[in-house]
This record gives sequence, C-alpha cells and structure tokens, in this order.
Amino acid sequence: MSLTIDFDPLAPLEIVARDDDFVVIDKPAGLHVHQPEPPRRRVPPERTCLFRLRRQIGAYLYPIHRIDAATSGLLVFALKKEVAAMMGRLFVASLVEKEYLAIVRGYLPADGRIDDDLALDSTGAPAPASTSFRRLAQAELPHAVGRRHASARYSLARAFPHTGRFHQIRRHMARLAHPVIGDSAHGDSHHNRFFRESLGLGGLWLRADRFSFVDPRDGASRVFQAPIAPGWRRAVEALGWPDELLLRSPGWKPETEAGAPSPLVSGTTSSSRIP
Repeated sequence: MSLTIDFDPLAPLEIVARDDDFVVIDKPAGLHVHQPEPPRRRVPPERTCLFRLRRQIGAYLYPIHRIDAATSGLLVFALKKEVAAMMGRLFVASLVEKEYLAIVRGYLPADGRIDDDLALDSTGAPAPASTSFRRLAQAELPHAVGRRHASARYSLARAFPHTGRFHQIRRHMARLAHPVIGDSAHGDSHHNRFFRESLGLGGLWLRADRFSFVDPRDGASRVFQAPIAPGWRRAVEALGWPDELLLRSPGWKPETEAGAPSPLVSGTTSSSRIP
C-alpha cells in the first residue's frame, strides 16, 4: 500500500498534551509510529513518529500503542519506563478506551457490535476481535459511483475497538459491507476514487479521536481528545453534515459486556443508546 505524504518532513509534530508522564501528538496520516518490524518494510527515520518526536522534544520516549500509518489522530507516548509498563498492564486488562471517527460506505446500522475473529498479522492465526460502533450521520449524494446504484450513500460513525488487532476497524467494517472510505487494502476502489477525484478528499477517513483510562496510581480519569482536523471539517461539509458531529457526545457508552451476543453484528440495544 502506498501512502501520499502531504506533510513537511521537517515540520514539528503537533503536541496535543504533555505532562510528566505522557506526550500526546496528533499524528499526520502517512507517518509510522516506529520502524516497521520486517526489515524489508523499513522506512526513512523521518517517516516515524518515534524518531521525529524524540528529536523534537529531546527526551527518550516509550510507545504504548500503535495506529496504522494511514490513520491520523491521537498517539500517546510515555516518558518513563514504569509508566509504559503500567499502560501495558492496562491494555492487557482491556482498561484503555479508544475511540475513532470513520466515514464508511453505505448506511451503517444505528449502532452495534462486531465480534469476529481476525488473523494475527504476525502468524496468521485467528484471534478474538471486537468492535462497537455508533452511526452519527448519513448522507446520499446524487452521483452514480460504480455500476450498481444511481446515488452514493455514506455514514459518519464512531468506532470503539475493544481489542487491538491489525487494521481491526478497517477489516471489521469491510466485513459488514461498510468499508472505510480511502481504505486501499480492504475498501471500495470506486468510492475511494470518487472521494479523491470528485470531492478532493484523498486519504483514509479514519481518525483516532479519543484515548482514556483510569490511572491506577490515584484513581484519576485521564482523557486525551484530538482536535478537529481541517480535513475532516472539509469532509463533513462536502457531505452536508455539521462539524459539531465531530465532537464526542458525552452520554453514550458502547456495549462492552463480556457476555454480549456474539454474532457478527449485535444490533441496537438499550445499553448502547444515548440516555
């Protein structure tokens, strides 16, 4: 998969938050978190956030999670080894909540949960994977994209990955027949091209928007929120949606019960509605 690099390799990364324990950046699409593991896929160091941010702030950093190179949004680093170890334990215990914004093809159900195994990128073995989602808006444009329909339909959604598999949201949305727009690996090339060439909206329309957890050291809730990106403002305007939809609605929580139904999609339930 090739990525269009539309950022200055010498420009500083945007720091969203910083304290004694964490540095949080708004990662541009096209940057890797760190060097890809297979040597054949190595990239220049300037295309990795770890190298650039260490050089920018002059401090040693510990990556505590990953997001795809094509995905933009919140990326959190620890400044201390013990903090990185603490976060690792929280991830293992599924005590870190991550939220993404996504534009997908078609009219997504109002909300639901996808429980469907995904192959590990390291071994190919199937592993449990679970993603909740909530539709925020729908749009229909009077353009025939592909040969099947006289108009093009899209949805804006929030996605909540409960596990951390490779391309998890992208693969789960594709299995629902609602691929993320701009996804060259799992998506719809016709709609990707329409966004890129007709709407001027290139790239992957998936953004890491929110990262939260309860700090076990003091019980305090730690929440990091991404700013609204200019490109996303242009996208929602092109689709006729108010940009307020990009702000998180505080009253809704995804279904996370271990005993939740396990079909590919669990439909709307009382526990996954705004009160």
